[in-house]
Amino acid sequence: MIFENTKEFAQGLDSQDKLSKYRDEFIFPKVNGEKVIYFTGNSLGLQPKRTKAYIDEVMNDWAELAVEGHFYADKPWWDYQERFAEPLSKIVGALPSEVTVMNTLTVNLHLLMVSFYRPTKSRYKIICEEKAFPSDQYMFQSQVHFHGFKPEEAIVEIKRRDGEHNIRLEDILAKIEEVGEELALILIGGVNYYTGQVFDMKTITAAGHQVGAKVGWDLAHAAGNIKLELHDWNVDFAAWCSYKYMNSGPGNASGCFVHERHHNDSELPRFAGWWGHNKERRFKMEPVFDPVHGADGWQISNLPVLSLAPYLASVEMFDEIGMDALIEKRDKITSYLEFILHEIDKEVDSSFEIITPTNQSERGCQLSVLLHGEGRSLFDYLMKSGVITDWREPNVIRLAPVPLYCSYEDMYNFGQILKTGILK
Repeated sequence: MIFENTKEFAQGLDSQDKLSKYRDEFIFPKVNGEKVIYFTGNSLGLQPKRTKAYIDEVMNDWAELAVEGHFYADKPWWDYQERFAEPLSKIVGALPSEVTVMNTLTVNLHLLMVSFYRPTKSRYKIICEEKAFPSDQYMFQSQVHFHGFKPEEAIVEIKRRDGEHNIRLEDILAKIEEVGEELALILIGGVNYYTGQVFDMKTITAAGHQVGAKVGWDLAHAAGNIKLELHDWNVDFAAWCSYKYMNSGPGNASGCFVHERHHNDSELPRFAGWWGHNKERRFKMEPVFDPVHGADGWQISNLPVLSLAPYLASVEMFDEIGMDALIEKRDKITSYLEFILHEIDKEVDSSFEIITPTNQSERGCQLSVLLHGEGRSLFDYLMKSGVITDWREPNVIRLAPVPLYCSYEDMYNFGQILKTGILK
């Protein structure tokens, strides 16, 4: 499609957009009395209007049934997480038995590493990407220390080549082969939080298995954003947060994936708790752990139902729409934003650079813009003008045109605000 940098063209795209009605399903903050242009769904998604009804339902059941809500609520609390299995499995490309919800993201990655990072004297190294999200870096360091190794020896970072912003697939594969029999685990962010680069998870997973390593993925910026086929890619495990692209609310529950080939492995260690115990015998308070079959067997504590309620509201919205429709709009609106950025760059003779890959197969719903010659003052101007975006040091602005609630007219209006901010 040939794009145009006009309001009329953007409005025309909105009129043809099959997902445009979902914009009205969300609550937008306002600046200067106007709805904001919201580009930070890769950090915290907007609140869906239907969320309140799901929370109110739990609150009413608690008020009217108290402890009996575990069994007699309309959505009984003791198996509340089971309602996520079918819709979440479609979002991440899994079998329903391979997914569950519990805890928060880094907690779940730590718990999954109990099962899948089992270092020996000769096989102990972890491969991750350079500039992984800080929480992952801290997790790797603490896990390695816990097992008696030195981070500088055990953690292997895949680095970008000099002068390049993104990591080349061939460099990842070469490093996997180089580390070889010393490699215990590959754990990479499926989408790099800083650049928005999407990694070839299928190829990397196969390469890791080829040398005898386990392979997991931090899908914080991937779940609800890109096409995932975790089961078919043979991924060992994965975890993701729910509050970015899936709009479940700040700090909310994490999703987990454990491939079915591990479900019957009684030798695989895990930290156990009673909510992972055999569901039919859970309340018999038996002394020996008998895990639920599937990913639910990695649960530990009973679930925070008040937190799960908004996640369920969002997951059911995703189920209505389907990932294929979301990805179709994601690709189109992200390309339109990319076009707008290039047009404004030409108009103001500025110097900013999109460091996210141009290839659609290597990016999701994020463009990271490196501001050459511009500082935080431009970011501050955008925020005061009703454009909610994200600043990352030293001078990168991250823009996520989430297809559920961003419009093409938003992209055009942002371009005009950006142009004014640069010229002022």
